[in-house]
Amino acid sequence: MLKSSRFRKCGLLFLTAILLAVCFPLPSAKAAALITIDSHQDGQTIQPGTAELSGIYSGVYDLELIVNGNMVTDVHMKDPDGDDSGTWSYSLDTTQLDGAIEIVLKSKDVVTRYGVWSPWIYLNIDNPPANKPQVQIVSPAENTRLRSKVDVQISTDGKNPISRVELRIDGGEWIPVPPAKKGYLYTWDTRRLTQPVHSLEARATDTHGNTGYSLSVYAQTGNTASGSISAAHAAVTSDVYEDDPNIDQDDVAGTETVDWAPFHPESVTDLTYGDTHPLPDQDRAIWIWENASYPLVLNPNARYSFAAMAKDTAAFDQRPIKTLYLAVGKYQGTMMLEDYRNEVQRFITWAHEEGFDVQALIAGGTAPPYFGAYSRYHAQAVKEFEQVLNYNLASEASARFDGINLDTEPYILPDFKTAKPSVQIQYLDMLKLLMSRKAASGLSLSVGAAIPRWYDSSADAGNITWNGGTKWLSEHIQDTADYISIMNYRDQAEGSAGIIAHAVNELAYASRIGKPKSVVIGVETKDIADGGDPETISFHEEGRLYMEQELNKVYAAFEDDPAFGGIAIHHYASLVDFPSKWGPGGFKWQPPADNEPPGLVSRVSASAFDYQRIDIHYDMAMDNSAVNEYRIYRGTDAAFEIGPDTYAGSSNTLSFEDTGLLPNTTYHYKITAVDIRGNEGAPSAAAAATTAPSAMKPMIIDHMTITYNEGTATVTIQVVDMETKQPISARVSGRFTHMAGKYVQGVTNTEGMFTSRSEHISVPSGEIGFLPRHILADSYYWAGAYDQLPYPTVIWEP
Repeated sequence: MLKSSRFRKCGLLFLTAILLAVCFPLPSAKAAALITIDSHQDGQTIQPGTAELSGIYSGVYDLELIVNGNMVTDVHMKDPDGDDSGTWSYSLDTTQLDGAIEIVLKSKDVVTRYGVWSPWIYLNIDNPPANKPQVQIVSPAENTRLRSKVDVQISTDGKNPISRVELRIDGGEWIPVPPAKKGYLYTWDTRRLTQPVHSLEARATDTHGNTGYSLSVYAQTGNTASGSISAAHAAVTSDVYEDDPNIDQDDVAGTETVDWAPFHPESVTDLTYGDTHPLPDQDRAIWIWENASYPLVLNPNARYSFAAMAKDTAAFDQRPIKTLYLAVGKYQGTMMLEDYRNEVQRFITWAHEEGFDVQALIAGGTAPPYFGAYSRYHAQAVKEFEQVLNYNLASEASARFDGINLDTEPYILPDFKTAKPSVQIQYLDMLKLLMSRKAASGLSLSVGAAIPRWYDSSADAGNITWNGGTKWLSEHIQDTADYISIMNYRDQAEGSAGIIAHAVNELAYASRIGKPKSVVIGVETKDIADGGDPETISFHEEGRLYMEQELNKVYAAFEDDPAFGGIAIHHYASLVDFPSKWGPGGFKWQPPADNEPPGLVSRVSASAFDYQRIDIHYDMAMDNSAVNEYRIYRGTDAAFEIGPDTYAGSSNTLSFEDTGLLPNTTYHYKITAVDIRGNEGAPSAAAAATTAPSAMKPMIIDHMTITYNEGTATVTIQVVDMETKQPISARVSGRFTHMAGKYVQGVTNTEGMFTSRSEHISVPSGEIGFLPRHILADSYYWAGAYDQLPYPTVIWEP
């Protein structure tokens, strides 16, 4: 029996494409993937102000500008001919930039959906008011053991006069440091210190208010083992004080030299201070990204619903979660370990009391995060890593992280393939450097690297000569890190393409080098909207019960393997809504009973991006349990009422891109918070923005139908002119959803009709939907906010 059902557009959260720009053409019509930067030449000098960047593109979509490895932003794309090519532009504010500016653009290929990059260019700007001072702790060095009173010497450099220099010890308050004969000098009394290793950080502020931060120095004051890695520290800071002719050695008091040895990753455990300990069994672990980690840290009530889910073994006959990879990166302008240190300490203390291990989840200290693999960004990667180390040194044992999970993913960079082994070696150097910082800190927390399943089999990862050996990239990483977590993203356990087969080599190598419990196998539950083969990557289409059955096969295959450290799930925000199956009889995890809605969403803002997109931001709402999503409501009247007719979409982050709007139109927005039990809070105060004008004409999906027959779903879409309702010749692409995941593309016929079929899904009951991703036509843009909504699904049962 067939039944029909309907669902809202997937929150428009996943419809973040630049809708005017591209769709996926038929392969025969594919334009060559290309991005250029035409407005400026490499090495050009520009003046402070606004730099109007521009170029052309073809065969790509979702074009992003990346500046200095710390800014990622969408650019404006124009394709009035609807031929998958056009121009892009962006107004870059350079008033806060000084020196070399690194610029590159990244996008996705319209057919493969994999990354396409522009050439890199570097612009130069002489802008002293924006120059950040350079600051270093030049003494004491890390290869010394401190006694009595010690002079901490700090040097600074910059284009502007320095107004303030400060020192922080073990994450405490910032201490003013006075100027001295050479640099700045602070006398530190170490006589009453009982902790063996201490973190020293310095910062300098100039007369324009610019602040620069040093890397950390880990100072020994107790009876610790020798082996501090000052040489590795010098690789980043270019400074070890004994070798600096500008430092008066008579100014350096209270130190004695400690012998140290060069760093060798294959013996990293020999370099940690104090007692080493075997790796814990991580099973089962879960990645928790910033949109979920910040609420867990800042809202104590959210922890109890998380604990209930993590410890539940009955709902899906699953194992309990015991290890948390807690993301601590920058989120909505705040840094968790800097701005919310007390809250993090309380959260980890609670987690330990509940029986969880907590690891800090970090990447490369850059935006995008994988830029941290480049040597020129290693200092940023070290700073992000040292934030975790310094947090631990500043915290009681019960509030410390148990490890660090490093998810850098350098293979996303274009030269990972084109300039092998350059990026591979730079990444390994970064990992070695981070491990040396762990050794210098004296901490015994375990450090693991998340790696893709093909680092032991792909040509891009083979025959890497580094650190005196030629090996697979996975083997170099296993030599260096304490453990690995394989992103083994496949939806079946067995077979040549299954999870088990893709983990065998890493497990065997871990056993050969004597690292028990050092291989964790990661699996995916997220709804993969893009990628080369989305229906085979994630368990999302099959459901939680199927996933647990497959994971049991993985456990059975490796339960006697000493190298097996467990399974990690990616990730919490998707797992909490992961159904047992799609269609009749499916169910989701049920949190504890709760009838209280969340509080108000505050500080809602709206700003127009262009003629058909408005960006909305808002603050986190609080709840007596956990907020699961934010619902966005839209109206053209300031007094509009929230409800099904004004629902624009949902988001599980603190921002939302409302796309497919009309030009030169004012839209008003109200936001509600919805908790994990489905209780919806009252609407926020309204925020408004007006879209820009445009000569482009809006087109819409007039209707969509989905049918299911003999294992295959068929979708039919009609695309029409929004005003005249006349059919339009358009290129359409999108993907099937729920139990299916196939990505499809094609063109409409003379009636504006597009039809396509899903992959074969032959089960007695289920549900399949379809999510359009791109629609492109000559002189038109897709005004998706005015489609016939909600989009339908098809449900069938015996």
